[in-house]
Amino acid sequence: MGLFALAAILGAAGQFLYKTGAGRITASVWSFFNLWLLSGVVCYVAVMVLFVAAFKRGGELAVLYPIYASTFIWAAFISLAAYATPIRPVNIAGMALLVAGMYLMGK
Repeated sequence: MGLFALAAILGAAGQFLYKTGAGRITASVWSFFNLWLLSGVVCYVAVMVLFVAAFKRGGELAVLYPIYASTFIWAAFISLAAYATPIRPVNIAGMALLVAGMYLMGK
């Protein structure tokens, strides 16, 4: 479960890096090879490695994937810190539903 929790944080970091890297793309095809986008790819490769490691240790899909759903919560906090995107009450309600769903799926 810890490996999937770490994967969720890395997945959210990858989303942030993709968004930031996308803002640096120009008309040149080479601009797609910017450090931000490449770092996002590294994050997603690390996520896949963590998935495999967790499954190798006997993790079950029904328990682990709901933990990865917390990626959306981490992404909201990263967006708040990096872009000052507000987290509104409706977002908090959605986060609470995600946590409740993760809890129920894990039972």
